[in-house]
Amino acid sequence: MCVPGCQETVARRLSRRGLLKGLAGVTAGTAAFTAFPPPRAARAAPASFDRAVDLTHALMEDFPTFFGKPQLEMERTAEFSKDGFNMFTWHLAEHTGTHLDAPLHFSADGASADELALDQLVVPLVVVDVKQQAADDADYQVSVEDLKAFEAANGALPEGGCVAMNSGWGAYVAEKKFRNADADGAMHFPGFSKEACLYMMEKGVVGIAVDTLSLDPGASKGFDVHYTWLPSGRWGIECLANLDEVPTTGATIVVGAPKIRGATGGPSRVLALV
Repeated sequence: MCVPGCQETVARRLSRRGLLKGLAGVTAGTAAFTAFPPPRAARAAPASFDRAVDLTHALMEDFPTFFGKPQLEMERTAEFSKDGFNMFTWHLAEHTGTHLDAPLHFSADGASADELALDQLVVPLVVVDVKQQAADDADYQVSVEDLKAFEAANGALPEGGCVAMNSGWGAYVAEKKFRNADADGAMHFPGFSKEACLYMMEKGVVGIAVDTLSLDPGASKGFDVHYTWLPSGRWGIECLANLDEVPTTGATIVVGAPKIRGATGGPSRVLALV
């Protein structure tokens, strides 16, 4: 189950007609993405690396989902013993597993997954560790103070880069705690705050990523982060894996986004070059 009413809210807001009507009511988000220019192209990636870290969870039919119902079905359409080859037909919701949120996901006419420029998908990566805060508070939101503390210790957030939240939640992907739904169906897991998004937009960050099911904290009812970040022409990644294997700074993220025309996102193979 999802937060009561959230599925209807998302369905209404994600329809183009609903968005055109609804965006007038999302004044804070509108002001946010009109106040900042589109993100610039990222700095060039390093010419060499020592290893690649797979930030992608293996996707299977029972992978946990935001709405609590399976979003992948694999229908066998050929079998080697009978047909001489194997093949499946996939029945798949775009936002399943480790996946991309394109600007179109939460905007009326933003860029679709296939329209994202390559120089925005291979960019510098920094990892903000909030595992202790998340252990103390499942509803924790990465704050502006967290980002400023990160910068004081590690230097400025990378213009044209990606900021990933490491809450430790990736370790729970096979457990009920990954959704962490209470008796009323409300989920409790960490995410970014809207204020942190505005700060990163000022810094020229192009992508944000989380090891949870949503860029917003699980208890969010208004999807403020989605409505602030994505309409500005930026992208997000949800359900990252293995962030503990990536250094705080110095890595490059490679987002293997689906090149499906008109897609609002989709399962992606995401790597960190270290």
